[in-house]
Amino acid sequence: MLSEFSLIDRYFARRASAPSPHHRDEAARPRGIGDDCALIAPPAGHQLAISTDMLVEGRHFFPDVDPRALGHKALAVNLSDLAAMGAQPHAFTLALALPRAEEAWLEAFSDGMFALAEHFDCALIGGDTTSGPLNMCITVFGNVPHHAALRRDAAQPGDDLYVSGLLGDAHAGLGHALSEWTTPDDATAMQWKRALEWPEPRVELGIALRGVAHAALDISDGLTGDLMHILKRSNLRAVVDADAVPCSDALRNLPDAARRQCALAGGDDYELCFTAPVSAREALAAIAKRVGVGVTRIGTIESGAPAIEWRDTHGAPLSLTLQSFDHFHAD
Repeated sequence: MLSEFSLIDRYFARRASAPSPHHRDEAARPRGIGDDCALIAPPAGHQLAISTDMLVEGRHFFPDVDPRALGHKALAVNLSDLAAMGAQPHAFTLALALPRAEEAWLEAFSDGMFALAEHFDCALIGGDTTSGPLNMCITVFGNVPHHAALRRDAAQPGDDLYVSGLLGDAHAGLGHALSEWTTPDDATAMQWKRALEWPEPRVELGIALRGVAHAALDISDGLTGDLMHILKRSNLRAVVDADAVPCSDALRNLPDAARRQCALAGGDDYELCFTAPVSAREALAAIAKRVGVGVTRIGTIESGAPAIEWRDTHGAPLSLTLQSFDHFHAD
């Protein structure tokens, strides 16, 4: 039977302590596992960007989810918050509650988590483990130059409104898992499932948007709800072409109501939503090409009370009733 400390040593400390070749400043290299507290410091001229997210079985993931995918997603959703601020990942902590210590599960979970951590040179520097219902809470630390962070309150009237990637496949995967709709083929089902279980944090894009975009956030709870955070913080309104919101061909095969619910309010996309001046259009096209992530202009920011005006591709107003994810809303 694994003890708490043998569990940590075998599955987490083993890959958390090695110095990275990217940390050339020894004083700035994070130090953690093995002491009571972690020690971290941002590079000179930078601020720490810090975010915490929790994933709870039955609320954020199914009990039978692939543990490798769960390890990936647990860290990915936190890295997505750093991406939204234009921050470079630096380190993270993990608090993990387990109903039982199953070695095969822990091996797969840690492999999925560390594969993503190593890709972004983000070191595990501490945390906690305990017995209990399965859930995990990760806190990430990133670096961003002073005055360069992308914020929700910085949108400007006249800005273009953009989203990255494709929206809606993750929620489509959830709907398929819950038998709310069917897919035309197995390949589509796998595409939607992967979108739900293996989100890709847009870290490179977020960093590239520094000094170009005005306001930004990541789309975790659905475009409808998340965009409203920018509008409320910036005290502005948005006019959005609902049919311009990018989605996959498979999603476009769903009935209009289901497609729009997935793409406009579904959540779990972990793409970036951001505003930028019209003068930045060419720069954004070049950035998108350089980082290999599509960005799509879907609307404009205007003066006025915070609200979203939805229009169709012809500019006609749409009356849509959309509900983004709420962590305390009864499903």
